[in-house]
Amino acid sequence: MSDSEIAVWAEGLRKRFGRTEALRGLDLEVARGTVCGLLGPNGAGKSTAVRVLTTLALPDAGQARVAGYDVVRDADEVRFRIGLAGQHASMDDKLSGRDNLRMFGRLYHLPERVARARADELLERFGLAHAADRIVRTYSGGMRRRIDLIASLIIAPPVLFLDEPTTGLDPRSRGEIWDTVRELVASGTTVVLTTQYLDEADQLADRIAVIDLGRVIASGTPDELKATIGTRVDVVVRDAATLETAAAVLRRTAGAEPEVDHANRRVGVPVKGSVSFTDMVLELDRAGVAAEDVAMRRPTLDEVFLRLTGAPEAEEVAA
Repeated sequence: MSDSEIAVWAEGLRKRFGRTEALRGLDLEVARGTVCGLLGPNGAGKSTAVRVLTTLALPDAGQARVAGYDVVRDADEVRFRIGLAGQHASMDDKLSGRDNLRMFGRLYHLPERVARARADELLERFGLAHAADRIVRTYSGGMRRRIDLIASLIIAPPVLFLDEPTTGLDPRSRGEIWDTVRELVASGTTVVLTTQYLDEADQLADRIAVIDLGRVIASGTPDELKATIGTRVDVVVRDAATLETAAAVLRRTAGAEPEVDHANRRVGVPVKGSVSFTDMVLELDRAGVAAEDVAMRRPTLDEVFLRLTGAPEAEEVAA
């Protein structure tokens, strides 16, 4: 990609907190007008990366640019071009939603008339106009999170950072936030999203960067990452006594070590290359394995995540 097509770029970012190295040479590239999901176990370095990219923390080494500006040398320019919404709402509970947004506009040095117009526009656009004059402490959790996200858009930033924005929300509220993010991206905003919900990344992200031990260990579209595992065959046997026989058949035909779930009479194996599903079924039948169900399916993003980050961490890393 050319520089004009890149909204967020980082190379060799390092950050240490005391004896703990939170970032260990992190590289990242996010195209304009897309959603990049940052995934990783707790303590992998996701939040530290966001803090560096949003100028809230200085890197110890490496370089990063957001919206074309260096996060250290041009920090003020970066701040003027980004929005940031985190896990916790930053609204004043004693003010109405409308007054909160107007206050944020004034904090961004918008003229009062412009701040009022922008607040009204955003409330209408994102479906909160009906509650605009209610005190924020009366809002539901989903409404509070949504207006917090809206506040980060008061200056219409080209790049928006969302740090686990739906943590603790019910499924309906999460869906509302997802719709808001999709609308923003459709209008040209670039979104960098950290999330602990893998289905959220699967639904929203154009590309995913998996972070572990302070560096990006894998990146690609959700489909590209799933393809690294390949498809999977799951067999549920009628008689638990035939589980080991079924496992031997799958091991021989797939050339991979199967996983046996005795509690559910299930055995599964990853499949790569040109292994025939029909041949597997025939081999199970020849071996005398009566199956209640045989299914071939694609791996989930959860399985990819566990495969990539499942090894025990060698040492503690900051968030």
